[in-house]
Amino acid sequence: MREAALFIDRVSIFLNRLALSGAVIAVVVMVFAASWQVITRYVFDAPPVWTEELARRAMVWAGMLGASAAFRYRADPNLFPAMLLIRGVPGKILALIRGVGVALFAVPVIWYSLFGANMMMKMGFIGRTIGRQAEMIPISMAWFTSAVPLAFTLILIHMLAGLLMRLTDQDQPEDFSQKEVSQ
Repeated sequence: MREAALFIDRVSIFLNRLALSGAVIAVVVMVFAASWQVITRYVFDAPPVWTEELARRAMVWAGMLGASAAFRYRADPNLFPAMLLIRGVPGKILALIRGVGVALFAVPVIWYSLFGANMMMKMGFIGRTIGRQAEMIPISMAWFTSAVPLAFTLILIHMLAGLLMRLTDQDQPEDFSQKEVSQ
């Protein structure tokens, strides 16, 4: 079980690095689009119609990918942060409770992003947006809405990794972020 926990933790670390890279790219796109809009509006008096929408969509991707990374780094909002420091059997029980809570929230979000009524994918959140295009950018809205289930899937993977690391006594919350930086 220890090897499985380490493997899933490594997968989580790798996916988190990808998510952070994606979030940084999304922020750069957002800043570029907003800056270009300001420059073209006030210097040339002719802003392009696509800049505001691109900035909004990039902000969604940055926010969702950033939220998954915040969960991985335990920088997400937490009602009981001291719970993460409790060791032994009580700490494992609390980690299980936290994991169940995360799953109870994330699984329905992922499920209804993919499936709608009668298990029809075309009625799920993404399915309903495939045929729709953004107002000013001729791209399917599914490219934008897919950020939601992707981020929640990453959060579930991070939760599973953290839970398995806790259950196998391989987790040190006080130096969690430093461990990842050094790997």
